[in-house]
Amino acid sequence: MQPAATNSTPVVLARALMKSYGDSIAMDGIDLQVEAGEIYGLIGPDGAGKSSLLKSVAGVLAHDVGELQVFGTLINSEKSSELIKDRIGLMPQGLGQNLYGDLSVEENIDYFGGLRLLSKTELSERKETLLRSTRLERFRDRPMKNLSGGMKQKLGLVCTLIHEPQLVILDEPTTGVDPVSRREFWSILARLLKEKGITALVSTAYMDEASRFHRVSLMHAGKILASGEPEQIKTLAAGSVVSMVCSKAEQQIAAVHQLSQQFPQMEVLGQDIRVFVDETDAAKASAQVYLCLPDVAISHSEVLEPELEDVFIALLRKRQLLNSKVTEKNAASNDLPAQRHADHGLAIEAENLSRIFGAFKAVDDLSFRVPQGEIFGLLGANGAGKSTVIKMLTGILSPSSGKGRVAGADMRDAGRQIRERIGYMSQAFSLYLDLSVLENIRLYAGIYGLTRQETTARMDWILDMAGLRPFGSALAASLPMGLRQRLALGCALIHRPQVLFLDEPTSGVDPLGRRAFWEVLFKLAREENVTILVTTHYMSEAEHCDHIALMYAGRIVADASPDQLKADVEAQAGKLYELKTAGDANQAQAMLEVLHKNGFSTAALFGSRIHLMLPEPEQDLLRLHALLQTPDMQFQQKRLSMEDVFVHIVTRLEAEDAKARGEQA
Repeated sequence: MQPAATNSTPVVLARALMKSYGDSIAMDGIDLQVEAGEIYGLIGPDGAGKSSLLKSVAGVLAHDVGELQVFGTLINSEKSSELIKDRIGLMPQGLGQNLYGDLSVEENIDYFGGLRLLSKTELSERKETLLRSTRLERFRDRPMKNLSGGMKQKLGLVCTLIHEPQLVILDEPTTGVDPVSRREFWSILARLLKEKGITALVSTAYMDEASRFHRVSLMHAGKILASGEPEQIKTLAAGSVVSMVCSKAEQQIAAVHQLSQQFPQMEVLGQDIRVFVDETDAAKASAQVYLCLPDVAISHSEVLEPELEDVFIALLRKRQLLNSKVTEKNAASNDLPAQRHADHGLAIEAENLSRIFGAFKAVDDLSFRVPQGEIFGLLGANGAGKSTVIKMLTGILSPSSGKGRVAGADMRDAGRQIRERIGYMSQAFSLYLDLSVLENIRLYAGIYGLTRQETTARMDWILDMAGLRPFGSALAASLPMGLRQRLALGCALIHRPQVLFLDEPTSGVDPLGRRAFWEVLFKLAREENVTILVTTHYMSEAEHCDHIALMYAGRIVADASPDQLKADVEAQAGKLYELKTAGDANQAQAMLEVLHKNGFSTAALFGSRIHLMLPEPEQDLLRLHALLQTPDMQFQQKRLSMEDVFVHIVTRLEAEDAKARGEQA
């Protein structure tokens, strides 16, 4: 797909940009060219240099070395940066960071319009258009601080676009936002940019968002690893992903151990084992994997095309940019021997739990059960009630009604007993950032009453598990997000709990950090029989769970394994297909509008491609060909993802609620 106006002067042109903060190099020889009319993505982990590059382009951060031009203007001083700021809209990282919490939706927009010196007529017309486009009209009087995460980001986008900039710069705009809001955000952005001819430079830590961009740059440690169209980048690390399921669940641990000796790039998703093989031939890739498992029976296997995240990690591995893997010591290799928790049946029981705050029912008659040793995912949009459920089960918050048991103890009257048997890693606070790594570990050991010998042994285990041996004296605040979260996990596990509660544990963590984190969780569940209840916004992480409960408006609306949920959605909504054309994203946007007008409500835009559910594929495909009449149009069936499941269920429920409100009105 070719960006618009490739013969014109680039909107952004960077050559050999360098930026350092003391001994830390944020940008290390960055080359970048962004053309007019395209959505350009910067993809990479925390600390890759994305935010520094965006701030330099926006004129709010001075680079040290190199050349930077924006709209053809050389940016080399504060004076030169002021020349282009009126043509730029900047949305900083973090939910609502460019907004004011006590102002209403409309007041925030009016304030930004005033800052940009818009006339009353201009402000009124643009405000109403943007409010309609983002579906924020009926929330115009609501204070920003009372909006959900997705609504805050949509309001932030409105305020960024109110002066119709020529270049919009968005720094991780969907981090911490649920999948439905993420899809809606990208759909709104694509439509608005097409209508106004705006160029966008966007950063993200979500590898699956690459398909939203015309072109992307993969960043790591201040450098650009690769640039180009997403499909082109996937070819840079040739390989295949072999996915398999063991016939006997108890053989999974042995299979993972055997495969890890041969294949350094591997992950476990529930019952599935996914192995990246440096071989493009599917038959040869499968053969290599099977040779490593002579004594393991496989019930199902298939060869898949690598996703961008697989390619990103393969590129780092092949270029020897990954940190050498920490020696995998676990509890079994320390003086304190590994303990497998006894299986007493159910580890967590919630029965008719409810919690009311004033007139608001945060949790509504909720019930579920989690067996010992299971990884249980609690999913839901922002404000669905997930964190409230965890706080009730851990004894932090009293239920308004209902009861629950955790690790054999009644949550209503066994607070101390529950705390001794569980580990809890909260969404907002788990570490003391002004203490060192070792001081945090010792503090938690003291809180849980460990002896000096036990503390020493568990400290060794945590340092090895989290890869923190070189950082013992470093302040927790100075650690990269991935290492910080693994330290928090280690502190939650220091007393060897039976049950582990994790509330959005990897929010803001890069792909490498997330994979390392889940590798630890898998071993805890399978080898030590620890029960894990986790909430997450990363739908790819939901694939790791053995069982999932999906929450909506304080209640559970789906409760099954990931595979069963996918089968249920497929039975209700049909097969998932991807529509590819030879055209660009603008053509795809126009086709999307045609599809929505003709009843294909599930159609969603992914860059120059469209995904949609087809209940009756044969008849629906014939109708689509007749409707679109586009040459070189191709349809390919795709596997449903947990994001597709989440979006389908939540969108359906939102539509039902909207219909009910209309009928009542």
